[in-house]
Amino acid sequence: MQARRRGFTLIELLVTLAILGVLGAMVIPVAQTTIQRRNEAALREALHDIRKGLDAHKKAWDEGRIEKTLGSTGYPKTLETLVEGVPDLRHPKKAKIYFMRRIPRDPMNSNSELTDAQTWGKRSYASEPDEPREGEDVYDVYSTSEQAGLNGVPYRKW
Repeated sequence: MQARRRGFTLIELLVTLAILGVLGAMVIPVAQTTIQRRNEAALREALHDIRKGLDAHKKAWDEGRIEKTLGSTGYPKTLETLVEGVPDLRHPKKAKIYFMRRIPRDPMNSNSELTDAQTWGKRSYASEPDEPREGEDVYDVYSTSEQAGLNGVPYRKW
């Protein structure tokens, strides 16, 4: 009588590898969708934070806390102004008002050579909403990505 050998047959090994391959192929799209959702959440938060800073700058200007110049709209000239601060005219020592701690990076822009503020598209107050372009101030920001979100809306329209 022959002793039984322990181990896997070639067919058992191939079936196991096929099952692992199918499971692996199913995991990749789920992982990609998860990463995209995470980036979209970061984009939403960054847009909210920057727009909140822009609105706070405009409100301070409307309240007379920031120096008004002829032809000014009340919006900052650059995004960096929100971080660098502006003198508070109502403060006795002209202390600076800061609107943001830092400019968040556009999570959809992978160009590492750009500064955080350069990753965003900027719309001036004088430009049309359908065709945003830069100008003398920063009224709004948008993502420069050409991709569309999971909801089908292009990131530049968020």
